[in-house]
Amino acid sequence: MILTEFDYVRPGGLDEALTLLAGTRGARVLAGGQSLLPDLRTGADRAGLLVDIRRLEELRGVERTAEGLRIGALTSLAELAAHPLVLAEAPELAAAARANGDPQVRNLGTVGGNLAATGRATDLPVAAIAAGGLVERAGPGGRSTVPAEEFAESGPPAGTVVTALLVPPAGPSGAFEKTADRATRYPVCAAAVRITADGPRIAVTGATARALRLRGVEDRLRRGPYTTDAVLAAFRAEPRELFVPGRGTSAEYLGHLAGVLTARALARAQALA
Repeated sequence: MILTEFDYVRPGGLDEALTLLAGTRGARVLAGGQSLLPDLRTGADRAGLLVDIRRLEELRGVERTAEGLRIGALTSLAELAAHPLVLAEAPELAAAARANGDPQVRNLGTVGGNLAATGRATDLPVAAIAAGGLVERAGPGGRSTVPAEEFAESGPPAGTVVTALLVPPAGPSGAFEKTADRATRYPVCAAAVRITADGPRIAVTGATARALRLRGVEDRLRRGPYTTDAVLAAFRAEPRELFVPGRGTSAEYLGHLAGVLTARALARAQALA
């Protein structure tokens, strides 16, 4: 049972969708619906109009460009997890998609929807941050891009549609590790890494208020080694207030867990390289 009333429309193209979003107060984008629909059922969210973009084929698919990979926002998490280009050039994204929910969630959930669900910890944003990804969005002023880390903080502006995730290629030098809540499969903590020529890029979620890049940890590990002891020491130097305790957890525990998962991810990335 959905506790709120709303109108529903299925636009024939992206321009029509943007017009509807701009012209209707309380209009919301419906893609996979894995976050929005449960919130509408419980009353945690409200909508005056649902703009269903699920049939916009222009927002689907993965392709290689001169800058890296372009991943359409309506690409399902299941497709992302299994796509050969993603497995070869952005393995942290494939692993994050694979860790998301159960098969039904992955078949329905979309890249854009997972990135836009900034009100809760989800798997894909942290991998996009570690990968150096850009979120492309369309709005009244045309298309623009924003770093995935900035997007994780601000979310999609009203009246816009996430159109793609743009990721520079890395080869097999990225990895993702997660400890999930048993009931919801949301991350208690997840860590994503990408090893670059300038050193590691490291991001965590679940243990922190939002998906966050840890530049202090990166700096401490810049010259290596990426041993478990070195990684845990780098995390112990982070301020404890960075880690937000949840049910049955403490900042100390979450900081340690984030370090353990990061060490595992770095070891996996090194083994794949």
